[in-house]
Amino acid sequence: MPASAVLQRLHDEVPTDRFTLGWLMHRLDKHSFGIIMLLLSLVAVTPGLSIAAGLILMIPAFQMMAGKPAPVFPHRIAALSLPTKHLAALVQRFVPMLRHLEKMVHPRWRTPVDLTKRLVGAVVLILSATLVFVPIPLSNVVPASVIAVISLAYLEDDGALLAIGLLAAAIVLAIGAEVVRDMLLGTKWIIDLRH
Repeated sequence: MPASAVLQRLHDEVPTDRFTLGWLMHRLDKHSFGIIMLLLSLVAVTPGLSIAAGLILMIPAFQMMAGKPAPVFPHRIAALSLPTKHLAALVQRFVPMLRHLEKMVHPRWRTPVDLTKRLVGAVVLILSATLVFVPIPLSNVVPASVIAVISLAYLEDDGALLAIGLLAAAIVLAIGAEVVRDMLLGTKWIIDLRH
């Protein structure tokens, strides 16, 4: 089932006022890793929400690396009640875009399921860490967008798009490492000037 259809079904079945991540996990079944990562990456694009989304993204990413069949959130997070209007707005905004993308994104270049799951988990975990630990304004947009691409490729079993997403992740991480290195060198230079 395409991601847009899964999200539309969620939209149609969501409780009227509030929902929990536990309810969401139950409804998603085998699509849970991909959809949760996709939804959280879309939330992470929003300034101010990227740190929280990045922290939550680390949970399913780590579980994918560990080979778990589906994400399991700590009870406190799974029971957290969220307003339905936010999920509805997110779905209404992105389902038409996903439907358009799904004309180009489809199963191709099949990859080994277990290995792919672990690799995707590792890359998403590292990109999520950049959402949390890089405090530069708007620095969340590119990593969150790359996570969205990787999540969509994983959901749709599109090995070609996954390869593009992983290459983009490598570029983002290389640039991020260079920025951190330059910041550390700049800090050292300032400290040396004071002495």
